[in-house]
Amino acid sequence: MTVALTQAVLEIERHVAAYGWDQQARLYALVDTSEFARTEPDLAAQLGLSADHDAPIDTLTPIEQEEVPENVAIDEFLAGIAWPDAVLGCAIVVERLMLPPSAEANLPSVGSEREIADWVAAHPQRQEVRLAVGVLRDGSRESAVRLRDKDDDSEVLSGSDLVPGLTEALLATFGDH
Repeated sequence: MTVALTQAVLEIERHVAAYGWDQQARLYALVDTSEFARTEPDLAAQLGLSADHDAPIDTLTPIEQEEVPENVAIDEFLAGIAWPDAVLGCAIVVERLMLPPSAEANLPSVGSEREIADWVAAHPQRQEVRLAVGVLRDGSRESAVRLRDKDDDSEVLSGSDLVPGLTEALLATFGDH
């Protein structure tokens, strides 16, 4: 399922990228495509899947969830989520500002979250990024990172350990990791 997770995360990131930048976070449940088409034929048909047609083995279908509240920190929001057994994994897409390691060394150690966020936002080396992170119940993980100044599908970076904090927060929504 690791390949399926990678495909799902990249598909989700490309889907969100089609809507441009400056978007709020989006959360997705990841379900087994064949099982989903069999148990939810009407909803599957709306997504272009058919219960009569066997989906490729080991594919995941992302199902976007209700809006992620903008006024709640992502880690707090994720801490309140529990998934039903049919959900094999989940994914989230967020936009953030990122600094290179050399700039992070000068990050103020004192100040409110707002003051530190303002410092990062004003830093000349900041990069705007879109992070798409997905996990499976078995602990598998995948991430995709798109830099705003290299906004092209061929420039998206992917890997399993690119966003460890967000990955761990997603895994915690399954309660057994």
